[in-house]
Amino acid sequence: MSKKEAYQKKIDAQVKEWEAKIDVLKAKMATANAEQRIRYEKEIEALRAKRQNLRDKLNTLKNSGENAWEELKSGVETAWKELKNAVERAENEFKS
Repeated sequence: MSKKEAYQKKIDAQVKEWEAKIDVLKAKMATANAEQRIRYEKEIEALRAKRQNLRDKLNTLKNSGENAWEELKSGVETAWKELKNAVERAENEFKS
């Protein structure tokens, strides 16, 4: 397995873990009061946007050549950190 493939698998696995955490937030939203539900919806929408941004960058990386992927990696790393921080922030904000 190349470094590029290993990197892709690592990021894909992490995205799946975060998607599960987003699903937990959606489940909590179902039992929240109206005010909390609005906050949950806004946060979940922001998480989805960050997740999509990461997926887009990862797809670009996947479709790149072996030489170009290293250059694209920094964009993936930035999107990864943004999603990671947003998921952690949401989890802390909606702890119950």
